[in-house]
Amino acid sequence: MLSILHELNDRLKVALGQAFPAAAAAAEAEGSALDAQLGPASKPEFGDFQANGALALAKRLGMQPRVIATALVEKLEAAAGFSDLCERPQIAGPGFINLTIKPERLAAEVASRLQDPRLGVSSAAEESEAQGRGLAPVIVDFSSPNIAKEMHVGHLRSTIIGDSLARVLEFRGYQVLRLNHVGDWGTQFGMLITHLKQVAPEALSTADAVDLGDLVAFYRQAKQRFDSDEAFQSTAREEVVRLQGGDPVSLKAWHLLCAQSRREFQQLYDRLDISLNERGESFYNPLLAAVVADLEASGLLVSDGGAQCVFLEESSAHKLPPVIVQKSDGGFNYATTDLAAIRYRFAAPPAGDAARRVIYVTDAGQASHFAGVFQVARRAGWIPADGRLEHVPFGLVQGEDGKKLKTRSGDTVRLKDLLDEAVERSEADLRRRLQEEQRSESEEFIQQVANTVGLAAVKYADLSQNRITNYQFSFARMLALQGNTAPYLLYALVRIAGIARKGGDAGVIGDAGNTGDAGNTRDSNQITGLFSKLQFHEPQEWALVRHLLGFDAVIAEVEEELLPNRLCSYLFELSQVFNRFYDQVPVLKAPPEARNSRLALCRLTADTLKLGLGLLGIPTLERM
Repeated sequence: MLSILHELNDRLKVALGQAFPAAAAAAEAEGSALDAQLGPASKPEFGDFQANGALALAKRLGMQPRVIATALVEKLEAAAGFSDLCERPQIAGPGFINLTIKPERLAAEVASRLQDPRLGVSSAAEESEAQGRGLAPVIVDFSSPNIAKEMHVGHLRSTIIGDSLARVLEFRGYQVLRLNHVGDWGTQFGMLITHLKQVAPEALSTADAVDLGDLVAFYRQAKQRFDSDEAFQSTAREEVVRLQGGDPVSLKAWHLLCAQSRREFQQLYDRLDISLNERGESFYNPLLAAVVADLEASGLLVSDGGAQCVFLEESSAHKLPPVIVQKSDGGFNYATTDLAAIRYRFAAPPAGDAARRVIYVTDAGQASHFAGVFQVARRAGWIPADGRLEHVPFGLVQGEDGKKLKTRSGDTVRLKDLLDEAVERSEADLRRRLQEEQRSESEEFIQQVANTVGLAAVKYADLSQNRITNYQFSFARMLALQGNTAPYLLYALVRIAGIARKGGDAGVIGDAGNTGDAGNTRDSNQITGLFSKLQFHEPQEWALVRHLLGFDAVIAEVEEELLPNRLCSYLFELSQVFNRFYDQVPVLKAPPEARNSRLALCRLTADTLKLGLGLLGIPTLERM
């Protein structure tokens, strides 16, 4: 109900100015304004919104809060059109103003959303255009696997959290650049190429001469040799120099290794329906020298033991170590590459992306690294005054024993294996349920449902957690048909689809702005006529109406706070509110006028669930 909130807030500002003109003028002269502190009501019995500003204004105005609230309410009630928006305001306690929106206005909002493919969510692009300014790109940096390594469960959170945030921002109308900052450069390639020259030289000249699993094993062997054999370490470093110098043999080997890994990564991204633009560490390699020169020119660079560093300003929490920009041997490291990336992403074209918000989705263990790198970038002047640089940290994926999720042999769980098992378990659950219900379904139906539910369960189980904390991975919990799970939400949608089929033409009111089921489309005059007759009387109806109208506020929260679990919680609560409504209020057997209005609520619930799940990267089903 953000549009109503904004309308109410504007009315309250005017009323404050009328009730206390001298104080309002003084506040304006100071560059501020009197604030009614309007927000959602803390409890349903207090109405829809509460204005709590009277308490904060008491000292400034030299009046009792209740006197301020009374004066404010008088001006509100005298304003033209206010009685069409709100019931009579109620003053509670020392000066809280409780505001309840008129039923007619709420019904009109429902009707409006039934015809709106955005379900009431405003477009940032349109808002920006209306204000006569452009909308700068937003960058979401996520996933970031390493070449010559398989994606494992540790990549799961970054990949699906980053994708869901990108989807929400794209839906809001931003141009989002989804960047995959893959580890495709540096010492690791010197190690691997040196080792492969000795044990599998064909891998350096022939595409796919060894599979990725073998390549991973070779990488582990190379790392062991690098850590224990000084001669091998020296040779590997020389190989890095040749690679960075553009040696054609080394470059060919590098290209082959990168191409093989990319194909494996893409199979997983396709399976998870995730799109990314790769821009790995190698992209920024030509820009590293300019980073050092920039920092030196700004006076931030300090030589320490031969290394070029930037010493950080101490934070209130803890002392941060210096950021090493160039090692004593002249080489660069991750921090240098990340600084080059920040510099490029905020720079104007053609030397950059011209972004104004850059979001990094990585594990919480990198928080100190990014705190240091971000501070250096700000002090260097690379972040515009209106630029936002944000780290989105997340915790570990743990086993049910509370320890880091591992295979029985102690290895890190491969992402491919985890997804395979989720689908296999989903299929087994589905076949068991079909047998119990004595239902006969095609093999194609079984495979589609098992794949959709299995992958949805994995995604939703992760996204529904507060990303900042660790969470315990449990197939049993995530595949359950009860509780805050993907299957529960998908089943709610399937239930509504069944209601719409039984409801016939009256039950089909578009699909988030599109036409309804085949054979049940209706022209705009029919739709408008149906919407104009929406009437709600039962408490369960109004509870569902109000929850549905909260969708735009939740999207705004996710956009600002970058917490997908807020959207998950909203959708889960919506399903619960809908189920109570459907269980306690007749829909298909209701009188005609009530029936159409209730079927409209069913349809808007379905549209909201579909759109919300889509923003989480989760497809939906008509049957399961």
